[in-house]
Amino acid sequence: MTFHLFLPQMRMPLDTLVERARAAEAAGFEGIALMDHLAPPLATQHDMWEAMTAATWLLARTESLVVGHLVLCDALRHPAVLARQATTLDHASGGRFELGIGWGSVPEELDTFGVGAAPPGERVARLGESLEVIRALWSGEPVSYDGRFFRLRDAQQRPVPARPIPIVVGGVGPRTLDLVRTHADWWNVPIHELDRLDERRDRAGDARVSVQTMVAVVPSEADRPAVTDLVARRFGGTGLPAMTVVGTPPELAAHFASLRARGIERFYVWFTDFAPPDTLRRFGEVIASVG
Repeated sequence: MTFHLFLPQMRMPLDTLVERARAAEAAGFEGIALMDHLAPPLATQHDMWEAMTAATWLLARTESLVVGHLVLCDALRHPAVLARQATTLDHASGGRFELGIGWGSVPEELDTFGVGAAPPGERVARLGESLEVIRALWSGEPVSYDGRFFRLRDAQQRPVPARPIPIVVGGVGPRTLDLVRTHADWWNVPIHELDRLDERRDRAGDARVSVQTMVAVVPSEADRPAVTDLVARRFGGTGLPAMTVVGTPPELAAHFASLRARGIERFYVWFTDFAPPDTLRRFGEVIASVG
């Protein structure tokens, strides 16, 4: 069982993002995942950094941390461009980049920025073609492809990835699970869909299971009311407090151990206090206990 830090690259300068990535690395986290949006969801007044550029910067400033996304939006990139970007980061980082990709969780932003908010069925179909094109280009062989969204003629990209780049696909819908089963190494279950894990597990095929979860670390029992109040103030209008795990390191260790028994092998941890170094160090106790 491993832990990745989910750290949306907003509300903080790039130097702070690097600081928290390094603190996560020191605390025992295996990886870090960023988000991918054209504007921060429900927080458009805040600063935010572009997803692939920020991932490149973190890979350059860390030593062992795996870097990826929950998840890249397929509609924002041509698969040939994304295949080339992923291979470049794979070689540059010594195999520390993972390709997390989905079909878009905020269609309104696609319309706002002129990308085009296609219906969900079309976006899922496009993602399927993107994954086929990316995997074909990673072979290093000439690729000809005739799809609904993409057409390639003797397209070839070299070099090939230095190792098989893991693919992470999230979601629980039937068509998304078809893509997970066919293409993904990891099936990520969104925080609000955890109760559907068991009923959908077989449809994900051989993909390993990861879960995104929001966590509030309680340093001591005396701090519990303040921590709980912070969660309510920051996320009260989103429904997230009901799904947030609040506890001391021993309590959190017991929680994650119980989820491991359900076959979950990776946890993307999203901290309610935006993951300052002290919080990451305390969570290191949880990783040492159950990781």
